[in-house]
Amino acid sequence: MRIKGRNTVFSISVLLTGAFIILGIFFTDGLASIVEPIFKGIIDYFGWVYLSAALLFVGFSIYLIFSKYGHIRLGKNTDKPEFKTISWLAMLFGAGTGVGIVFWGVAEPVTHYVNPPSGEGYTEEAANLAMQFTFFHWGIHPWAIYTVIGLALAFFQFNKKLPASVSSAFYTLLKDKIYGPIGKTIDILAVFATVFGIATSLGLGAMQISAGVTHFFDISNSVTLQLIVLFSATILFLISISTGLKRGIQYLSNTVMVLSVLMLTLVLVMGSTSEIFRVLFNTVGIYMGNFVEMSLNLTPFGDYSWTGGWTIYYWAWWIAWAPFVGMFIARISKGRTIREFVLGVLLVPSLGTFIWLSVLGGQALHIIHNLGNSELAERITANVDLSLFTFLDVLPASSLLNIVGFAVIIIYYITVADTSTYVLGMLSEEGNLNPSLKIKITWGVIQSLVAAVLLMAGGLQVFQTASIIAAFPFTIIMIIMCWSLFKGFNEEEKEEKTVIRMEKSS
Repeated sequence: MRIKGRNTVFSISVLLTGAFIILGIFFTDGLASIVEPIFKGIIDYFGWVYLSAALLFVGFSIYLIFSKYGHIRLGKNTDKPEFKTISWLAMLFGAGTGVGIVFWGVAEPVTHYVNPPSGEGYTEEAANLAMQFTFFHWGIHPWAIYTVIGLALAFFQFNKKLPASVSSAFYTLLKDKIYGPIGKTIDILAVFATVFGIATSLGLGAMQISAGVTHFFDISNSVTLQLIVLFSATILFLISISTGLKRGIQYLSNTVMVLSVLMLTLVLVMGSTSEIFRVLFNTVGIYMGNFVEMSLNLTPFGDYSWTGGWTIYYWAWWIAWAPFVGMFIARISKGRTIREFVLGVLLVPSLGTFIWLSVLGGQALHIIHNLGNSELAERITANVDLSLFTFLDVLPASSLLNIVGFAVIIIYYITVADTSTYVLGMLSEEGNLNPSLKIKITWGVIQSLVAAVLLMAGGLQVFQTASIIAAFPFTIIMIIMCWSLFKGFNEEEKEEKTVIRMEKSS
């Protein structure tokens, strides 16, 4: 049964969003007392679900590269990719990691070096572990999560001619029930999770950018400054929204990729180039050699707090972001084969991430550990928001590097806001691949308002925790999605064979 009403998902999602905004403003402490114990319980008792699911997604993605389904094209056999490969990679990288990789590229390796998962800090072993686990948290696993959901959404949109909605990925199991209450519920949950996942990220991003402003202009950081940053960024990404996918988001993604490469090149040339390459090759080897062990490590006879607070938390966060990132990746991937899709979404961004982390994090650890600048580690861990700028300050041409780094953060921030608004428009207009400007602007304003009120109410952490709790049931949904996708591939393969036999017989 198809539920009538074009904006059913939009209307209910907005009502739910409004209700939770009220809770976030007036009942922050009460909401925290509910969500925090639930979150801790999930992490403590069901961490194994996140670990096993993430490893399953990695295995499934790699299997598809070598499987008989790799030749299947997303869309018609005559369809060509809508975007050039370099632009495609830039857009999916910006949506998948965005400002997060800029923020944590220095902060996470240094944090792990000071407080490693095992052993003593400030040692050679701690430095190796720091890079190894940073690669682990930002490498193959998160991109496998995005690969699975992005591929499922793209396949059912372009090959089965279904709406661009999360519920469509379950068509082989639910059939026309995706148009009824079950399907609408799935889509509403996806919209709801996306709104608060992105709103908290926008709020945290505003805090990071305002910290950069205070670094440049020596003014005090405050909620007022954060709101000014948020308001200014909102104006910019609303302008970008109005230009459409092929102009706004594509141009922003290409620009930030050029600036990112410029910053990496400057750090690589001005820093210890040979040490950076040593870090890259050494860490890739350690990462690959300990891949399975890290993927299933739950420390049953040791301290679980580090694994729960870092690895499990990351896996839950990536899954919470999966509906938004997967939907956007699907939207820009029509015309590519399954093999090309998996290679592009799983392996290329992972390699780019490893290079990024080696250049920034590896150079920071070289300065701290090999050159004995322990003060840099203390300054970075004391104020993580300023970690990138604190690191760039110790390099030659620091003023130029800081300007480029600040520009990268701002453009990544706008890109994430832009792409998330586009996806919310698609989800709330029953899978319209080109949602109306009115709907996109509405969601853009809503996202920024949610971030603003949470900043003022001090509720960002509460809603970030709540959005991660929502990732737990979505983990199960994604596992079922793999089954539905596999069935869809089998059907597609049989249909192709039937067509070939008919052509031969004729």
